[in-house]
Amino acid sequence: MHVVATAGHVDHGKSTLIRALTGMEPDRLAAEQARGMSIDLGFCWTTTPRGETVAFVDVPGHERYLGNALAGVGPAPALLLAVAADEGWMPQAEEHLRAAEAFGIRHGVLAVTRADLADPAAATAEARARLARGALRDVPAVAVSAVTGTGLDALLSTLEDQLAAVTRPDPAAPARLWVDRAFSARGSGTVVTGTLTAGKLSVGDEAYVPRLDRTLRVRGLQSLGQAVDRVEAAARVAVNLRNVPADQLSRGDSLVAPGSWLAVTTVDVRRHDEPRHDMPREILVHAGTAAVAATVRPLGTDALRLTLATPLPLHIGDRIALRAPGSRHIAGATVLDPAPPPLARRGAARQRSAELATATGRPDAAAEVERRGLAQGSLLRALGAPPATAPLPGDWHVSAARATEIREAIHELVAGAPAPLAAEAVRHRLGLPDVRLVKALLPDTVRSRAGLLEPSVAPPVPPATRAALDELLARLADSPFDAPDTAELERLGLDRAALDAAVRRGELIRIGPAHLLPDAPERAAATLRTLPQPFTASAARTALRSSRRVVIPLLEHLDQNDLTKCLPDHRRVVRD
Repeated sequence: MHVVATAGHVDHGKSTLIRALTGMEPDRLAAEQARGMSIDLGFCWTTTPRGETVAFVDVPGHERYLGNALAGVGPAPALLLAVAADEGWMPQAEEHLRAAEAFGIRHGVLAVTRADLADPAAATAEARARLARGALRDVPAVAVSAVTGTGLDALLSTLEDQLAAVTRPDPAAPARLWVDRAFSARGSGTVVTGTLTAGKLSVGDEAYVPRLDRTLRVRGLQSLGQAVDRVEAAARVAVNLRNVPADQLSRGDSLVAPGSWLAVTTVDVRRHDEPRHDMPREILVHAGTAAVAATVRPLGTDALRLTLATPLPLHIGDRIALRAPGSRHIAGATVLDPAPPPLARRGAARQRSAELATATGRPDAAAEVERRGLAQGSLLRALGAPPATAPLPGDWHVSAARATEIREAIHELVAGAPAPLAAEAVRHRLGLPDVRLVKALLPDTVRSRAGLLEPSVAPPVPPATRAALDELLARLADSPFDAPDTAELERLGLDRAALDAAVRRGELIRIGPAHLLPDAPERAAATLRTLPQPFTASAARTALRSSRRVVIPLLEHLDQNDLTKCLPDHRRVVRD
């Protein structure tokens, strides 16, 4: 299916032309039919001579309904621009053309309508002169008359040729549907209609609504009046949704694949038109069918920071339209970063402007990682730039420069510490978002042992301390639970610093006031398993041939590590 938006000045025959091409009535409202003028969006479809399905979104041409027109043009990949032969180029044709260019539309047909009332040559030349200045300069022109039928077949054939050049959306991309209507259907409940511009939808899928911050279930689908189980972009779709009242949804909402889009409230963009004056601080942002109030902060010559009043699902490279409330001037912009950093420090805007100068507006995961330094794959996918390389643990992608910087910082921090550091402490000191980055980027000069980071060449243990430790280790090897008290340790020549260092090296563990061999808990559990179950603390003390000072904290340690279980009467059993 192809989706085409109409455009053109009021009363230039857009709806009449669509009616002649499709045999359907685009003006669905009674007020539209009574006045003979489109007020809201109309939806019709037809089949081309070669069997292609074309769905038309007919937009109103009157100046009072510019917002509705933008909602119709925004999601469409192609344009049918109507200019009347007897009147020529008019103001709303100019506005609609600027809107199409703002949204990045590059394909379509110029239909010179009412060719039965005047020679279309002059109107065609005038329209071509205006089109020559923009992205639609090369669209073909066809003179038509909806009254006599002249040119209708040629128009469909020409439109078919143009649509063949439109890039087909990737069905594997995350889904995004822009809602243009929401209503309640008897027997079905809430239904929304809209243009599916990306991905696919299937019955039973979940769909996230950014404005509501809710995930809804797709109950049913229709496309062009037919019930379907699945539909792929680009397409006109009616979606039956579960568990949401129709009045909670409206034009401008969107249905997107959960987890694949950000609910954007701050976005950096590049403006495309030549600004004749500064962009006002308060503007309207048009994206898809949405019109959202926003505030503007300039970032250099053409870059802007937009703060949106309502969240929108945006990817890098999306085209949006900007205009001041009540203004007819429409500016186009490309989304550069839907998840920009805050501008908190003095000079941050100037620095950000320099960073955005290299942004192309095309999704590129490698470029995003290079610009950000580090990013998780989930963020890159939500930006519309899925990574092509395997991540580090934690789904992290790190630029080469940032990885070198982190490794150097880890080395400097660990080498300068008086004692080994926990990986989490290193993460905190370096301001890294995930301790797994510390472990994944350890330099060769640092090693991890027993959860601690230390230089790969360990500092030597003084000979007297080494001899005392060896004596303690030999004693514990013979009597695993006969831990010396503080006075005995001091007589051996082992102070708190020497014992802490031994714990960090993994030679000892500390349980309460006692220093034991690292395998002491498992050996204790094995000995206690030989006792009649359950057993008392006194029985444990006898079996382990130790003191209450050692056994009570040891039993509590065994409880905490699920080696034993303490019963309500304070007896214990050894767990399987």
